[in-house]
Amino acid sequence: MKNIFRKIKRLIAFIPIIWKGDDFDYHYAIDLFKFQLSRLADYIEKSDRYVGSENDVARIRLVCRLMTKVYDEEYTTHYQEILSAMYGENVLDFNFEENERGYSILTYEYEKWENAEEINQIKDELFTMSQEKQERAHRLLWQLIEKDIRKWWD
Repeated sequence: MKNIFRKIKRLIAFIPIIWKGDDFDYHYAIDLFKFQLSRLADYIEKSDRYVGSENDVARIRLVCRLMTKVYDEEYTTHYQEILSAMYGENVLDFNFEENERGYSILTYEYEKWENAEEINQIKDELFTMSQEKQERAHRLLWQLIEKDIRKWWD
Protein backbone atom coordinates (compact mmCIF):
# COMPACT_ATOMS: atom_id res chain seq x y z
CA MET A 1 0.00 0.00 0.00
CA LYS A 2 2.88 2.35 0.83
CA ASN A 3 4.31 1.70 -2.65
CA ILE A 4 1.02 2.71 -4.28
CA PHE A 5 0.99 6.06 -2.47
CA ARG A 6 4.63 6.64 -3.45
CA LYS A 7 3.81 5.91 -7.10
CA ILE A 8 0.77 8.22 -7.05
CA LYS A 9 2.84 10.99 -5.47
CA ARG A 10 5.51 10.48 -8.15
CA LEU A 11 2.90 10.55 -10.91
CA ILE A 12 1.50 13.83 -9.58
CA ALA A 13 5.01 15.33 -9.50
CA PHE A 14 5.48 14.48 -13.18
CA ILE A 15 2.14 15.85 -14.38
CA PRO A 16 3.29 19.51 -14.82
CA ILE A 17 6.42 18.58 -16.78
CA ILE A 18 4.49 16.20 -19.01
CA TRP A 19 1.61 18.65 -19.43
CA LYS A 20 3.97 21.37 -20.68
CA GLY A 21 5.72 18.90 -22.97
CA ASP A 22 5.10 18.05 -26.57
CA ASP A 23 6.28 15.49 -29.10
CA PHE A 24 7.66 17.74 -31.83
CA ASP A 25 10.77 19.16 -30.11
CA TYR A 26 13.64 17.41 -28.36
CA HIS A 27 13.76 20.17 -25.72
CA TYR A 28 10.78 18.56 -24.00
CA ALA A 29 12.69 15.29 -23.75
CA ILE A 30 15.67 17.18 -22.32
CA ASP A 31 13.40 18.90 -19.77
CA LEU A 32 11.96 15.53 -18.74
CA PHE A 33 15.42 13.99 -18.46
CA LYS A 34 16.69 16.93 -16.41
CA PHE A 35 13.66 16.72 -14.13
CA GLN A 36 14.27 13.01 -13.56
CA LEU A 37 17.98 13.58 -12.88
CA SER A 38 17.10 16.28 -10.36
CA ARG A 39 14.70 13.89 -8.61
CA LEU A 40 17.42 11.23 -8.62
CA ALA A 41 19.87 13.67 -6.99
CA ASP A 42 17.28 14.52 -4.35
CA TYR A 43 16.68 10.82 -3.66
CA ILE A 44 20.36 9.93 -3.41
CA GLU A 45 21.00 12.94 -1.19
CA LYS A 46 18.09 12.07 1.09
CA SER A 47 18.92 8.37 1.38
CA ASP A 48 22.71 8.86 1.71
CA ARG A 49 23.16 5.07 1.69
CA TYR A 50 26.61 4.71 0.20
CA VAL A 51 30.08 6.18 0.44
CA GLY A 52 30.58 8.85 -2.20
CA SER A 53 26.90 9.61 -2.63
CA GLU A 54 27.57 13.32 -2.04
CA ASN A 55 29.92 13.30 -5.04
CA ASP A 56 27.27 11.69 -7.22
CA VAL A 57 24.70 14.25 -6.08
CA ALA A 58 27.11 17.10 -6.85
CA ARG A 59 27.85 15.68 -10.30
CA ILE A 60 24.15 15.20 -11.12
CA ARG A 61 23.38 18.78 -10.05
CA LEU A 62 26.32 20.01 -12.15
CA VAL A 63 24.94 18.13 -15.17
CA CYS A 64 21.48 19.67 -14.59
CA ARG A 65 22.94 23.20 -14.41
CA LEU A 66 25.01 22.62 -17.54
CA MET A 67 21.97 21.15 -19.28
CA THR A 68 20.07 24.36 -18.55
CA LYS A 69 22.90 26.54 -19.87
CA VAL A 70 23.35 24.45 -23.01
CA TYR A 71 19.70 24.09 -23.96
CA ASP A 72 18.81 27.67 -23.09
CA GLU A 73 21.56 28.63 -25.56
CA GLU A 74 23.34 30.71 -22.91
CA TYR A 75 26.73 30.41 -24.56
CA THR A 76 25.39 31.06 -28.06
CA THR A 77 24.06 34.49 -27.12
CA HIS A 78 27.05 35.58 -25.04
CA TYR A 79 28.40 37.65 -27.94
CA GLN A 80 25.36 39.92 -27.65
CA GLU A 81 26.24 40.83 -24.06
CA ILE A 82 29.82 41.64 -25.04
CA LEU A 83 28.75 43.81 -27.96
CA SER A 84 26.25 45.65 -25.76
CA ALA A 85 28.96 46.30 -23.18
CA MET A 86 31.31 47.59 -25.89
CA TYR A 87 28.93 49.69 -27.98
CA GLY A 88 25.78 50.25 -25.95
CA GLU A 89 22.51 48.47 -25.31
CA ASN A 90 20.99 49.36 -28.67
CA VAL A 91 23.84 48.05 -30.85
CA LEU A 92 21.85 44.98 -31.90
CA ASP A 93 18.43 46.58 -32.04
CA PHE A 94 16.92 45.66 -35.37
CA ASN A 95 14.21 46.69 -37.78
CA PHE A 96 12.61 45.14 -40.79
CA GLU A 97 12.95 47.48 -43.73
CA GLU A 98 11.73 47.13 -47.26
CA ASN A 99 14.38 46.91 -49.98
CA GLU A 100 14.05 48.14 -53.56
CA ARG A 101 12.31 44.89 -54.60
CA GLY A 102 9.71 45.21 -51.87
CA TYR A 103 11.12 42.45 -49.65
CA SER A 104 11.51 42.92 -45.93
CA ILE A 105 15.12 42.75 -44.77
CA LEU A 106 16.55 42.76 -41.28
CA THR A 107 18.81 45.71 -40.47
CA TYR A 108 20.71 46.31 -37.25
CA GLU A 109 21.00 49.67 -35.54
CA TYR A 110 24.80 49.65 -35.78
CA GLU A 111 24.63 49.43 -39.59
CA LYS A 112 23.73 53.14 -39.58
CA TRP A 113 26.81 54.07 -37.54
CA GLU A 114 30.16 55.30 -38.86
CA ASN A 115 32.03 52.31 -37.42
CA ALA A 116 29.55 49.75 -38.77
CA GLU A 117 32.23 47.76 -40.58
CA GLU A 118 34.34 47.45 -37.41
CA ILE A 119 31.31 46.41 -35.34
CA ASN A 120 30.24 43.87 -37.95
CA GLN A 121 33.70 42.27 -37.98
CA ILE A 122 33.81 42.12 -34.16
CA LYS A 123 30.24 40.76 -34.10
CA ASP A 124 31.15 37.99 -36.53
CA GLU A 125 34.26 37.03 -34.51
CA LEU A 126 32.37 37.07 -31.22
CA PHE A 127 29.50 35.10 -32.75
CA THR A 128 31.91 32.41 -33.96
CA MET A 129 33.55 32.24 -30.53
CA SER A 130 30.14 31.95 -28.87
CA GLN A 131 29.10 29.15 -31.20
CA GLU A 132 32.32 27.26 -30.48
CA LYS A 133 31.84 27.71 -26.74
CA GLN A 134 28.27 26.43 -27.07
CA GLU A 135 29.47 23.34 -28.93
CA ARG A 136 32.20 22.64 -26.35
CA ALA A 137 29.65 22.92 -23.53
CA HIS A 138 27.29 20.56 -25.39
CA ARG A 139 30.03 17.96 -25.86
CA LEU A 140 31.15 18.31 -22.24
CA LEU A 141 27.60 17.83 -20.99
CA TRP A 142 27.14 14.53 -22.80
CA GLN A 143 30.66 13.36 -21.91
CA LEU A 144 29.83 13.89 -18.23
CA ILE A 145 26.57 12.01 -18.60
CA GLU A 146 28.20 9.16 -20.51
CA LYS A 147 31.03 8.90 -17.97
CA ASP A 148 28.87 8.81 -14.85
CA ILE A 149 25.28 7.84 -15.58
CA ARG A 150 25.79 4.14 -14.84
CA LYS A 151 26.92 5.07 -11.31
CA TRP A 152 23.83 7.13 -10.56
CA TRP A 153 21.62 4.65 -8.79
CA ASP A 154 20.94 3.52 -5.27
